[in-house]
Amino acid sequence: MKILKTLTLIACFVSFSTTFGQDISEHALGLRLGDSDGFGAEISYQKSISRYNRVEFDLGWRDHKDYNAFKLAGVYQWVQPLDGNFNWYYGVGGGFGNVDFENITDDDGVFIFGAGDIGVEYNFDIPLLISLDFRPEIGLLGYDGFSDNFDFDIALGIRYQF
Repeated sequence: MKILKTLTLIACFVSFSTTFGQDISEHALGLRLGDSDGFGAEISYQKSISRYNRVEFDLGWRDHKDYNAFKLAGVYQWVQPLDGNFNWYYGVGGGFGNVDFENITDDDGVFIFGAGDIGVEYNFDIPLLISLDFRPEIGLLGYDGFSDNFDFDIALGIRYQF
């Protein structure tokens, strides 16, 4: 919980900084691919809230050697311009999902997690956005069968903007 509180505090302080540059798109829809300890694929949707803030929702599936899971994540993000068409972003959120262990334990079921997010994205001159982000996730409830309730989720995203 201390990590999550620290990430939230940092995000709040940085969000008060003044930013200049390009606006983020109203909507973006695409895929977010990757995971730290297996393969994950997510359908990803981003919706702008203001000029430099947005929410991202990801519905995905995880394939690990010990379990399969699906999850829904939601992250509030602050977007800051870097140079040209590059932006960096950070955020905080969480989600829930369902896990099915591969005959290891009978602890299958629902789990809830908190998440941070930091990444970089490139906004092409066509309506295409590509990103690389790091989303640490910490298990809050329902992580009895997991060997570790902390996950380093690293993913590549590609989204169509509209």
